[in-house]
Order: sequence, then C-alpha cells, then structure tokens
Amino acid sequence: MPCCSSQHCRERPRSMVVIEVFTPVVQRILKHNMDFGKCPRLRLFTQEYILALNELNAGMEVVKKFIHSMHGPTGQCPHPRVLPNLVAVCLAAIYSCYEEFINSRDNSPSLKEIRNGCQQQCDRKPNLPLRLLHTSPDLVSQEATLTESRLKPVIVTSNEIHVEVERNNTANQKMTANVGNDSEPNLIDCLMVSPTCSTMSIELSAQADRILGCYVEILKMLSDYDDWRPALASLLQPIPFPKEALAHEKFTKELKYVIQRFAEDPRQEVHSCLLSVRAGKDGWFQLYSPGGVACDDDGELFASMVHILMGSCYKTKKFLLSLAENKLGPCMLLALRGNQTMVEILCLMLEYNIIDNNDTQLQIISTLESTDVGKRMYEQLCDRQRELKELDADLARLLSSGSFGNLENLSLAFTNVTSACAEHLIKLPSLKQLNLWSTQFGDAGLRLLSEHLTMLQVLNLCETPVTDAGLLALSSMKSLCSLNMNSTKLSADTYEDLKVFLTSLCLIRVVACPGDLASVRQ
Repeated sequence: MPCCSSQHCRERPRSMVVIEVFTPVVQRILKHNMDFGKCPRLRLFTQEYILALNELNAGMEVVKKFIHSMHGPTGQCPHPRVLPNLVAVCLAAIYSCYEEFINSRDNSPSLKEIRNGCQQQCDRKPNLPLRLLHTSPDLVSQEATLTESRLKPVIVTSNEIHVEVERNNTANQKMTANVGNDSEPNLIDCLMVSPTCSTMSIELSAQADRILGCYVEILKMLSDYDDWRPALASLLQPIPFPKEALAHEKFTKELKYVIQRFAEDPRQEVHSCLLSVRAGKDGWFQLYSPGGVACDDDGELFASMVHILMGSCYKTKKFLLSLAENKLGPCMLLALRGNQTMVEILCLMLEYNIIDNNDTQLQIISTLESTDVGKRMYEQLCDRQRELKELDADLARLLSSGSFGNLENLSLAFTNVTSACAEHLIKLPSLKQLNLWSTQFGDAGLRLLSEHLTMLQVLNLCETPVTDAGLLALSSMKSLCSLNMNSTKLSADTYEDLKVFLTSLCLIRVVACPGDLASVRQ
C-alpha cells in the first residue's frame, strides 16, 4: 500500500485522491508512528505526500495549512509524536537531495539502489559530478606568466572533493594539535577548508532543489511554534545533516532562520542547543560564527547568539575563555562597529583576567576606547575595580577587628579577594557558609581554611583558581555538606577522593555548562 501510494503522489500530485484519501492516512501516521526506522516506506509515503501538496497551485500555503492542522489550534500540540515524525521526514528528504553526492563519495549503495535491489558495485551508476569553482593548477601556471588573476570553473567528481576536504582536515588537525584535543575531527573542521575549497558550489538538480526548498521551509515553519521549539532545538543540536548540505550555501542560508529563532528564544532549553552536544564537538554556534562555513552576515547572528548565551547562565570564565581563544578577533571587530554585546564581552574578559598577554590587553583597551559605548563601559569597569579594591581593604580591616566572632554566613562573591584574605577568615570560627564565587582565592587560602574553620558546612569555590593541591586539603573538613567546584581545575581523581573522605557531603557541584553533569548527589 505505501509503495503504490508513494507512486501515485509522484505521478499524480494534483489528484483528488491525494487530498481526500491520503490526508487522513498521513495524519494518522504522524500522530501515532513510533519508529520510521522499522517502517521506512511509511516515511517515504509521507515525504511524497508533502511534496504532492507542494505541487498544488497554492504550493507552500497548502503545506503550511497541513502543518498547522497537525499542530492544532491551541498553543500546545496534543500529539507528542507529530514533531519528531515531521523532523524525521524532513531530515530524510534533505539527505536524499545530497544522496547521489554522498554515495559517489563513499562508494556505498544508496537507499534508492537498495530499494531497487541493486547492491552490486558493478550495477551502480557512475559518480555524479559536482561543480567546484576553484583555481585550476594549469591556469595558475599560465597566470604566473600573464600576471592575470581569474577563476576558472572546472568539473570534478565528488570523490575528489572528499579527498580535498580530508586533506585540509588533516591540516586543521595539525593546527589544533597544540590544544591537546585528541578526539576525532570536528564536522565544522572538515568544512573549514582552504580558499580553494571555500568557493565550493554544489549544484543540485531542479527536482532536488525543489525538495530541499520544501523541507527546509517546513523546518522554518516548525521553529515558529513556541511549544515545538525546545524539542526541535534538541533534535537539531547534533547537526544531523551531511557535510554536503552544510557546504551548500543555499541550505545554510535558508536554515539560518531556524538558528535565529533558537537564538531569540529566552528559554535556556532552547538557546543552549546552539552549543555542541558534548565537549570537543562543534555546534551551530561555531557553524554560524565568523570563520564558520555558514557565516554570511559579518557576525550579526554570532552577536545575537553570544548575547542570549551570556544573558542566561553562561557568564562564566569558561565561556569567556573559549571566546578569547577562538573568537577574539571577531569580538574585537564587532566591538569596533559599536556592538554593545561584544563591548560587554571585552570588558568581562578584562574584569575576569581572561587575557594574560599584556599586548592583547592593550589591544582590547584600545578597541574599547575607539567607540563611545566602549569608552563608557570601560570607564565603568575601571571605577568598579577601584571600588572593589577599596572594599577589600575595608573588609580586611573589618574582619581583623574581631567583632564578628559569631558570624555564620559570609559572601565575598565577585570581589578581588585572594588567599591573603584567609588570614582574616580564620578569625571567624563560627562560620558555616562561605561564598568565594569568582574571586582570586587560591590553594594557599584553602589549606589555611581547612586547618581552622572546622564548622564550615557550605563552600562555594565556583570560578576560582584553585587546583587539586588545594582541594585535597578540604578532605579534613568533615562537616562540609555542600561544595561547589564549578569551573575549577578539579581532576576526576581528586573528585573521587573528596567523595571518600567527606562522608557528610550530600551535594557536589563539579561543572558549569549545559551538556555536562550539573551536579552529583550522594
């Protein structure tokens, strides 16, 4: 039945059978199907049905009304399987647009060939050529004598493109070897190739182009529904598209609308999906940031993503350090253009001592002073630093007076206190809760606290420069029941040791960013 129905949709898309007979069938499939992997023909039938709707006179308006009927008139779709099934259909359809390129690259039978029973290599069609615009080696030698630079379009097979991508990916691995990341190559690294491949232009057939346009438009429609957006962001977070699609300018340009919708959503469960699924892997944030293969707007979307991420729970040294290491140039350029988010980022880098190099610090200060908004925010930063230093001095005098012997709760978060302050803190023997978040309190201070503050129960060391050497000293503080070590240099071994020695510990926080474990409860 699905096979005949799919054929009918392809051959007679304007038939009344499509609307009157197939519509309730497809609606039932989308509402109740649990796994298209077990019923691929149902997915193919649904895919052909939607394409048939797109062939009607009203085109995408009919498709839009169908999507709306599947969602329902209320603000919450009552059928939880509709969205994942629609996304599965979209992903399969988009994959099919590039399937010939993909299979000519990896020399494996396509899904279409498997369906037709053609699995032998000798039965396969010849490689479908891709049009790649790059400088021909022969032309380069001619230009050397003619002193004339121009580009010549040449036809190469997708096998050659694959070789070129892999060769440049090897170069990228060498460039990133000093970072110490021994994981497999990132998808984005494979796409960020040399100038020769950066001008790659994939030319789809007219039919594939219509299919691509239809299903990318559906993804855009899905992103417009507030209740569907969190699940859609989660489904797209791993970047479930082939490299050929991400290297296709038309695809990334159209998909940009969906990513923009994620970046505009204030819910953390949505915009956190702009980041990678796990450490060592790139996500949409990297793909659409300056230098990414999909960036075509001089960093406007990048600034929007940074703004929403920093406005959530990402105002951490870890996130700023990542920007400083990988995107400092774009941040400074956007700051020069007056982008307030990037000006704030540069100020935070200075405030949190993210930049160690003095010359780079001077460049950032010069960038801030080049615009009115930057100059104003930098002056506010300097005033705030002076006030904090005066506060630290007053705090030291206050604690040394000995008038707070019964103090049980003290927060020094976001001040400039260092380990030297420990000499005054140990004069508070009744202290039970101490917050040192985002201070310069280090190992020496921890060792001193562990010897004197025996009644301490809650300790916050988030974003402090403490290391294993100081954290191990906490093993003697048996009364500790809550310990926050977010964004510190804690190792796995020390973490396990602390769990053994601190038997009263019921909550340990060990990481700061989504995608990692936020806390471990015992």
